Amino acid sequence: MRILQQEEIAPLLTAHPEWTGGAEHLSRVFTAADFPAAIAVVDKVAVIAEELNHHPDIDIRWRTVRFRLSTHSAGGVTELDLQLARRIETVLAGQVP
Repeated sequence: MRILQQEEIAPLLTAHPEWTGGAEHLSRVFTAADFPAAIAVVDKVAVIAEELNHHPDIDIRWRTVRFRLSTHSAGGVTELDLQLARRIETVLAGQVP
């Protein structure tokens, strides 16, 4: 799997401005309604990650969830990370109050 160039990542960042980053990693912070809602988001993302066999770094602090995506074996962002980011967005779209 090859690391993507910034111009290949740019369309995702334009379409989903909540995501930041570049060729090294992508990051997204989401604030849920409460702690159980944050855990529900993580549970849904965990199912997707297992389907893709590609697992994000996730940090939960009360109702704030931070996602960090990179393909560790490639040393940066690959197409798998873009795919996972898009799938995470579908989960988060269902959680926005």
